[in-house]
Amino acid sequence: MGQIASRLKEPLHTAGSVAEIITGSRKRKRNDTDHVNHEETQTDIHTPKKKRLLTTTQYIYQTLFKDEKNADISVMALGKVWHLHKVYLCQSPYFNSMFNGSWRETFQDFISIEIMDSKITLDSLQAVFGSLYSDEIEIEPSSVIPVLATATLFQLERIIDKCTEVMIETTNAETAVLYYETSCQYGNNLVKQTTFEWLLLNLLSLYNKQIKHLKLISTELLTALVSSPNLYVMQTEFSLYTLLRTWLYTRIFPNFEPDENKPDDLQIPQNFFAKRKDSCPFLLTEDGLTYIEPFNALRLEYLICHHMDMKFVFGDNIIPKKWLFYHVQNHWNTILKIDHSHEPGPQNEDEAVFNKNSMRCGRTLMEPGYQKWRWTGFNFGLDLILISDQRVLSIRRHHRAEHERLLSVQTKRQFMVKVSVSSINSQRQRTFCQQTEIKSLSLEKNEEVQLLTMDPKLVHPLLISVNLLVHHPNKMSEQEKFVESLKDKLNLSIPISEIGGDETDLLFGRDLRHQEQQTE
Repeated sequence: MGQIASRLKEPLHTAGSVAEIITGSRKRKRNDTDHVNHEETQTDIHTPKKKRLLTTTQYIYQTLFKDEKNADISVMALGKVWHLHKVYLCQSPYFNSMFNGSWRETFQDFISIEIMDSKITLDSLQAVFGSLYSDEIEIEPSSVIPVLATATLFQLERIIDKCTEVMIETTNAETAVLYYETSCQYGNNLVKQTTFEWLLLNLLSLYNKQIKHLKLISTELLTALVSSPNLYVMQTEFSLYTLLRTWLYTRIFPNFEPDENKPDDLQIPQNFFAKRKDSCPFLLTEDGLTYIEPFNALRLEYLICHHMDMKFVFGDNIIPKKWLFYHVQNHWNTILKIDHSHEPGPQNEDEAVFNKNSMRCGRTLMEPGYQKWRWTGFNFGLDLILISDQRVLSIRRHHRAEHERLLSVQTKRQFMVKVSVSSINSQRQRTFCQQTEIKSLSLEKNEEVQLLTMDPKLVHPLLISVNLLVHHPNKMSEQEKFVESLKDKLNLSIPISEIGGDETDLLFGRDLRHQEQQTE
């Protein structure tokens, strides 16, 4: 009996364990892990589940524009049809006028737009239509011109402003001329001003060797640049003349593509004009008349200040010798007046007179430190040296006894000067500019005066532009009178053969040819 009882204990105990497990009445020790898991479970139960949804703008763009749902108007342009919505299109004054006036299209659900502007593309239409369904638009520099053209057509000022920002930020050697011409076409004055100022700063620094960019510059744009007193003429006026000579050659031979690594290629334009057989100055030939204006904008009196400059200018026979002889005569007359009558020099000339007649010269300072330089050429007996030291820019009237017969012996010489200093970024955009007012100075021999103290914001490399007026300016030259009368006649479409009298002789260089024949 006792044995039976002992045998029954085990199965009863086992049964009791199962029951306890089922009912949960059996107690067990709780550890920290069980507590944490319990809390996490409770947290998961009571935390709301978040599901990322499209924003309203994203939904509108995807559903109404991309998927074209519930469209009430179809627009065809450049052979493609967009299924759109009038309520969104009416953000554009172009479409708003179309759908809310007495036009035929007002009551149609299909319209066709004839695109006359070749700059507008399918991609730019897609981007601009899509922008009406969104509050933002991404514009790549490579597509900014088509987008601007499209936004201008549909009168979308918000997109035009965005294009303006992109163009200003990406103005560089590759884009400057293209952006300028585009801004003129679409009336974007801010881009026009920005790119023009960029070209004033960089024309002589870059385009004298980068022919592929130089050849893109139109006659009108180049004339405006050459005429500007704010042009940074790196070195002297002769540097500007050589750039014009190369530009002129690219107009005659548009396929000219020199290898920038071969210096001889850059001499091809000079060799062409120097070896030309015709004794008539090129600008006075029928092929050259179109290009008179940028050469006329040169300050020719500063092309005869150095014997090598004169040699090349006369040898090229691009500019009429009669124009140059006029300046040679005035130059010599001015030297004599300064030497014999002790003419004091210009003081307080009108700003417009100074800007038109001053000598433009410039230099690049790659790094800080003591530097001094002069620009070569006979400057009416006034040897002026620029000095940069400890961020101070000064000018000195240099006078050495051994060169006294070449220099002005006057105790004091008066002249006027203006200086502009700019620092640039990697795209050669101006980051900071400091300039002086027009200063009237009177210097004794070897006297030095400070022009400006450079602002700490100026960071090297620095581009320095100096305008100097050291003699009283002359009146309008025969060259300017001739060009003005010629422009009037050409604007009236008068045939060259009918331009009679002295103008015909000057135009075809008959007087010069006659003189040369007499000499021979």
